Amino acid sequence: MSRPVDSPARRSQPTLKTIAQMTGLAVTTVSRALNDAPDIGQATKEKVRGVAKSIGYRPNRAGVRLRTGKTNVIALVLSSQQDVIGHAAQLVYAISDELKGTPYHLVVMPYAPDTDPLIPVRYVIETHSADGIIFNQTMLNDERVRLLTQENFPFSSHGRTEMGISHSYVDYDNGAYADLIVRELVRRGRKNLVLVPPPLIQSYAHHMAEAFRQTCAALGIKGAILSEFSADHDIDDIRAGTFAALQADSSIDGIISATTAATIASVDAAESSGRRLGHDIDIGSKEVSNLLRVFRRQLVLVREDTTEAGRHLARALLQQINEPDAPLVCNLSVPTAADILPGTPNG
Repeated sequence: MSRPVDSPARRSQPTLKTIAQMTGLAVTTVSRALNDAPDIGQATKEKVRGVAKSIGYRPNRAGVRLRTGKTNVIALVLSSQQDVIGHAAQLVYAISDELKGTPYHLVVMPYAPDTDPLIPVRYVIETHSADGIIFNQTMLNDERVRLLTQENFPFSSHGRTEMGISHSYVDYDNGAYADLIVRELVRRGRKNLVLVPPPLIQSYAHHMAEAFRQTCAALGIKGAILSEFSADHDIDDIRAGTFAALQADSSIDGIISATTAATIASVDAAESSGRRLGHDIDIGSKEVSNLLRVFRRQLVLVREDTTEAGRHLARALLQQINEPDAPLVCNLSVPTAADILPGTPNG
């Protein structure tokens, strides 16, 4: 039985030389265009990428690493216990989308919430398995920031620290969010609020809790933080804990939440306790995916653009990798009254 004759395309994969021949450019120019070199014009980059895509060119990662020392990989380090219907999913999508058209690919590295978050970071540094790292759940004193800075390893964090270390970050001003949502609930007549906080070890929880306390005190209303559990707990635990608080204090008329899952659990707890949204109680939350607007129109929601945050994180990290002497990118998104989404008013 005769063997089928392979076509040239099947016998060998297209190479940089193939693209060079098809475009009339030097191999080095093709390589630099595919690697988004700043001294290569945009028209040339688009021409090279178009040809590469049309012929199915894929870089040989082993060869790239030998020639450049780069992996063309970005590692996104996430806890496996995440608000997957909110922040984490949006971050993965946004970073992946931002990397389109670049030589970089995203690898998500999950770690168990009961393990040391330094473990995946050390692994990437020691194995040189990525050119840069993005991580979230940043803490005020974060050993990942310290280690990556000491190793001079490119990274960008979703969240700020208070360590006296300059580093790239993208953050949402959760203090401004807490102040904004407390004032909005008070405007609607609420006088006894509780906060379902993120884990208080995380920096955004610290900013949120401090502003919640300060604004409640400034406005002369009651405000309590439900510290027995956090917004990262199992949704059944959040529901049970919030329900218990509502049963223990019938005067609670407002709940502020930190995540989509915690908000859904809080709504169930409030309704199970006999309270009506927009009448007996208001629940405020950040909205990252438009899910909550559909879930309950009576919710008081403040927009947080996690997709844009993911894009900024990717851009900040790529700049560190490609322009190591450029100033670090630090981006803080501050919500205002214009970010309060319209819903169904009290009535």
